[in-house]
Amino acid sequence: MDTTITAQTQHRHHWIGLGLAIAGAILFSTKAIVAKLIYRYPVDAVTLIAFRMLFSLPIFAVIAWWQSRENAPLSGSDRWRILLLGLVGYYLSSFLDFLGLQFISAGLERLILFLTPSFVLFIDAVWFKRPIRKAQWISLVVAYLGILLVFIHDLSFNGKQVVLGAGLVLGSALAYATYLIQSGEMVARLGSLRLVSYAMCISSIACIGQFLILRPIETFQQPLPVLGLSVFNAIFCTVFPVFLTMFAVKRVGAAVASQAGMIGPVSTLALGTIFLQEQVSSWQMMGAALVIAGMYLLGRRV
Repeated sequence: MDTTITAQTQHRHHWIGLGLAIAGAILFSTKAIVAKLIYRYPVDAVTLIAFRMLFSLPIFAVIAWWQSRENAPLSGSDRWRILLLGLVGYYLSSFLDFLGLQFISAGLERLILFLTPSFVLFIDAVWFKRPIRKAQWISLVVAYLGILLVFIHDLSFNGKQVVLGAGLVLGSALAYATYLIQSGEMVARLGSLRLVSYAMCISSIACIGQFLILRPIETFQQPLPVLGLSVFNAIFCTVFPVFLTMFAVKRVGAAVASQAGMIGPVSTLALGTIFLQEQVSSWQMMGAALVIAGMYLLGRRV
């Protein structure tokens, strides 16, 4: 009887964790859709990201304060490392991502970001001299062939803008891959909740500071739709995905949560069609399928 109850509980926890991971991936992918909707107003990337972090900062600040009371003070070296991680992993990667979204479709943006694990693999190979196995090369070729299909499709419509936008989003993915590699040891030692809350506070301050330096204070006066979409972007596309993914990892592990995240590019294509009227061609569908298949194989082989 006890064994049956335990098995049922584990089964329920697994499906709850899987549901949390899927919800987190979809909400995080929705960020691109919300950004494109905001760009329909006279708003640039500097203003967009400032509003996003302005509305999410209070939540992360409260969590950071709570974590500081629950844990021992950070060492001087940890403070500097967290400062660097916050600037590279969240400020720089987010800014380049939103900047790139001004020039490319939400679907292509999500597919490029979905290649982040491959960038982690490349950086790992160059920096730590770890060889890439044959099976990993095959998965990478499949994934990058998919990106090439979508890129060529979008290039035929928007030309140089697609090259610029794809380059910016590629830089965003590389910045976040660098963050993932550098944060691995600190996550194990400090905990993901503490590290993320501290890094997000640093990123928020950098984004808001950038806005205050580069834009007049009057720019804070925006139409209600921009403010509403910014609040949605901050809460539902930033704060919620972070915690949903963390809770999912605790229940089902990082590997399963990562596999569930593969719904992200598909949901972005679907939402882009519904809210942005972005047409999804057979080439884009084939490209998305190849990227997802490649990352799935990479996740299975690494």
